[in-house]
Amino acid sequence: MDTIAVVLQQPEQVELNRLALTAPTPDDVIVDVEWSGVSTGTERLLWSGRMPSFPGMGYPLVPGYESVGRVVEAGSATDLHPGQRVFAPGAKCFGEVRGLFGATASRLVVPGKRVVPLDQNLGDRGILLALAATAYHAIAARGAAAPDCIVGHGVLGRLLARISIAVRNDPPVVWEKNPARVGGGAGYGVLDPEHDTRRDYKSIYDASGDAGLLNSLIGRLAPGGEIVLAGFYSEPLSFAFPPAFMREARIRVAAEWQPPDLVATKALIESGRLSLDGLITHRHDARAAPDAYRVAFEDPACLKMVLNWSSLS
Repeated sequence: MDTIAVVLQQPEQVELNRLALTAPTPDDVIVDVEWSGVSTGTERLLWSGRMPSFPGMGYPLVPGYESVGRVVEAGSATDLHPGQRVFAPGAKCFGEVRGLFGATASRLVVPGKRVVPLDQNLGDRGILLALAATAYHAIAARGAAAPDCIVGHGVLGRLLARISIAVRNDPPVVWEKNPARVGGGAGYGVLDPEHDTRRDYKSIYDASGDAGLLNSLIGRLAPGGEIVLAGFYSEPLSFAFPPAFMREARIRVAAEWQPPDLVATKALIESGRLSLDGLITHRHDARAAPDAYRVAFEDPACLKMVLNWSSLS
C-alpha cells in the first residue's frame, strides 16, 4: 500500500512523491484524505528552513497537521468504521521519510485514537480544527484572563477572537497593520495599532509570531497585565526590563492543543457557537502543491490554503 504525499526535500523544495505506507495494526485506521490545510506558522518555518532544531527534525519530511478524510479501513481495536469523515492531526507512516507532522498525503495510516470524527457537513472547514483547538487552549488555560487585545488578524487571530466571544467573554480589540486583513471581524473591531491609544490592556494575546514586538506590547499593558505568546517564534525573544518591571508584567507561552481542547472546540462548532466560515481563502488541487505552498506563504491575501486531494484519490 502506498500514498502520494507532499514532501519537503529541503527548504523551498516541495514535491509530490509516491511513498510506501507502514502496514496498519489493529489499532490503526486507513484514511483517504479529501483536504489538507497549509499552516502559515510551523509549515512556513519548515518550508523556509527557519524552523528551530528539535528532536526528529530534518529533511526530507512530510508536513502538515490539518487533514480531513474518510475512513476506508478500521482496525479491529478501534471504534471507527468505514465511511466516517474524520480529522487527522498527523501521521508517522512513511518509512524513512519523516512525518513532521505528516498529514499532507492522499492516504494515511493513523492510530484510531488520534483521529476525530467530524460532522459530514463541515466539509473542508474541518481542517481548521487543530488551529481552533490551539486558540481554545490559549484562552482556556488555568487562570487565564480573556484577551482584551489580540495582535494579528490572520486565521489564528480570528479564531482567538471568535472563540473568546463563543465562551462568552467581552469582544476583544484586534490589531492588524495589513489593510487587506482588516475586514472580516465577526462581532469585534479591527484597527491599526497606531490608531489605538490605549495603554491599559489587562491581557494581550500575540498571534503574529513577530519576535520583535514584546517591548511595544509591554508598553500597552495595565499594571499586572499579561502578554500571551500564542504564535510560533523562530527567533529569540527579548525585552527591556525596566518597563516590564514598572508594570509588573507577566508573559505566558501558550503551547499546542491537547486532546481535551479538540473535544471542547468540536463541541463549540457543533453547537453553532463557533463558526469556521470565511477563514479559507484559497483552494488548490493537490497536484499543484508546489505552487500552492508558495502562494500560502507569499501572498498576503491568503489567510488559509487548502489542498484538494480528490483528483489523486
